[in-house]
Amino acid sequence: MVVGELRDATKRYRDVTAVEGLSLQLEAGRVTALLGPNGAGKTTTVRLLLGLTRPTNGTARLFGEDPSSPAARARTGVMLQVANVPETLRVREHVHLFASYYPSAMPVDAALEIAGITSIANRKYGELSGGQKQRVHFALAICGNPDLLFLDEPTVGLDVESRRAFWQEVRRQTARGRAILLTTHYIEEADALADRVVVINRGAVVADGTPAEMKRLAASRRIRCVTSLDAAQIERIPGVSSVRQDGAATELLTNDAESVARELLLADARLSGLEITGAGLEEAFLAITSSTGKQPAVTVMAGGIQ
Repeated sequence: MVVGELRDATKRYRDVTAVEGLSLQLEAGRVTALLGPNGAGKTTTVRLLLGLTRPTNGTARLFGEDPSSPAARARTGVMLQVANVPETLRVREHVHLFASYYPSAMPVDAALEIAGITSIANRKYGELSGGQKQRVHFALAICGNPDLLFLDEPTVGLDVESRRAFWQEVRRQTARGRAILLTTHYIEEADALADRVVVINRGAVVADGTPAEMKRLAASRRIRCVTSLDAAQIERIPGVSSVRQDGAATELLTNDAESVARELLLADARLSGLEITGAGLEEAFLAITSSTGKQPAVTVMAGGIQ
């Protein structure tokens, strides 16, 4: 079931077009990851969906309503990077206050437990670490018992253990039927959580599919080695799509790893440290967004790329 939608949305700020002709649907019980380089239009897209700004052209809807309507906002929880939270109130007081804004809020203790902050419920917000504050922000987003959650860089400041625990909670929330829109700079996070990945660049959707399908948009294998060959020489090898230096090693992407590896060994008899691995979502993201201009959207479906 679609709970949020942008349809052919364009947003212009004077002479700047932040988003152009963008269409996006959010579905119940699914995590949609919104990825893109800095300045791609992610923030504007989220603001349009939340009704914080209106499209110049096109439409935005949450639960079939105007996103700024009380009915839509009562069913929406938001965890944004910028959160002006009074520092003198205690954690429990914050969650209690936010829950009071919603008609069907969950019990305060339940929100504290979900966010993993029961033990710091009586501490003042201003006394918390960055990671603890992030968990408080999550509690504030979830306490209204929303059907749709917006999570903007939710694990910034969390250690590895806390991040993994947060991922588990996100999976539990979607299992309960909640829709989640996730924006993150941690590509592994999108890979771990998302049912669907939407990549935008220069204000337009350039790719849309599951993480597994998105990976097939990139060259399928990564070769890493130590070689005396320079980038220009390697790029001339048939099948090489990109080359980059990583310290003393060279990394390249290819769709024909075996043939490329043979050519490398023939061209450099002293080549060492040869490794061949599968390309991941990060490589797909870089391949998709590497174009300097807009490109047609690539929709990835079970039957192939369209």
